[in-house]
Amino acid sequence: MKNRMHLAFDYSYIHMDGRWRLPGAWPDMTYPDVAMYERMARTAERGLLDMLFSGDGTGVPSTWQNSRDTAVHWGISWPRQDCAPLSVAMSRVTKHLGFGVTYSTSFMHPYYLARLFNSLDHVTGGRIAFNVITSTRRSDFANYGYDVIPDHTERYERMEEFIDICRILWDSVEPDAMLWDRTTGRVGDPTKVHDVKHDGRFFKVSGPLNTPPSPQGRPVLLQAGGSPRGIRASAYVSDMAFGADMPLHLQVAQRKLLDDAVIALGRDPQTMGIMWQQPTVVAETEFEAMAHKNRLLTTVPPEGAGVYLSHNAGYDFSTLPERFTLGELHNEIIATQASPVGFVRELVVALGADAEMTRKEFFEHGMRFATGYDHTIAGSAVQVADYMEHAFEATGSRGGFMLGHVVSMPRDLEAIVDLLVPELQRRGRFRTEYKGNTLRENLFDE
Repeated sequence: MKNRMHLAFDYSYIHMDGRWRLPGAWPDMTYPDVAMYERMARTAERGLLDMLFSGDGTGVPSTWQNSRDTAVHWGISWPRQDCAPLSVAMSRVTKHLGFGVTYSTSFMHPYYLARLFNSLDHVTGGRIAFNVITSTRRSDFANYGYDVIPDHTERYERMEEFIDICRILWDSVEPDAMLWDRTTGRVGDPTKVHDVKHDGRFFKVSGPLNTPPSPQGRPVLLQAGGSPRGIRASAYVSDMAFGADMPLHLQVAQRKLLDDAVIALGRDPQTMGIMWQQPTVVAETEFEAMAHKNRLLTTVPPEGAGVYLSHNAGYDFSTLPERFTLGELHNEIIATQASPVGFVRELVVALGADAEMTRKEFFEHGMRFATGYDHTIAGSAVQVADYMEHAFEATGSRGGFMLGHVVSMPRDLEAIVDLLVPELQRRGRFRTEYKGNTLRENLFDE
């Protein structure tokens, strides 16, 4: 029997970076109308998807030219909202679909997030996932009082301690601690509620949680570290890893590194899946899909792409000289304590660290990266399913895909549900019904 894929849909950018106005976009709704999200959730559940997912950031991009004006003008990674309440709204119109919500361990306290996700798990009926990030964007750190971005390794060490505490807090009230005995009036069993007493490098927490144990016991944990240190953290933190939309040979290499890191922790790598981010355009024909994909290159002007790249790299690309080598640029980005993975790293891998590039050439590549054009697979359902099967097998046949970064909504999600899902089902690669009641049960059902 073939291993089945799990499918999620990333709605992080459906209203930003020019996509909101392209053909197929919401004709009668404007962000942040909650009806958009309710409709999206109903469609995703009709397609039997595992979950809807959103990344997040709490700052307005301002790295480009040290100003937020261009980001606001063109809607580059702006505006955003906290997705926790949106997930609650979407859970009220669905029964099985899960919801992935992103928070940064660099800014929050573990007691607060452990309590929040416990509560979200109750409200959604056991369908919540916590996407754990450390953050790399300067505007986010500035909003929480940081003058500089902390060291890359330190951010991951803080994340690991943060999740250690969350796990202890989620276990601090045993599953059968609640009694609600109407005859005696007893609410809980005090022998099943435990102190935490954590005193570590970054946090001091007493505990226990003051909430009932959640339906899943713990939320599903997702983490997307891609650097060597990030991969080790992902192995430590994740129930299901989240991988970037990079070339397949890099995904294969990351799968190997993650397996090695999981084994080093004494875990079975067969239990660790990766959900690969995969921008996707599906249509009845390849011609129609490619025409729709090409609209991505019309979403924003070149300066908008510069804002996006600078925001995500933590480096002001408006300061680039007329000529430079990729290796020197990559080292400068790392030196700012931003992430060592991303667009420039991909150029280094593809062209070499010694490759010289002009400013104009850089932004031509950058436009295709910022819009997701180069990483977007486009074709008929058969063609897209062929690619997904090949990538799934090449990366270990464990996990699946985080489809998204689509051209326009709701058109593209409906095409995934109505065209791609039936094709994957025909091949025995995707479920034909939900088997579990919680997200954890559905993600790990096969």
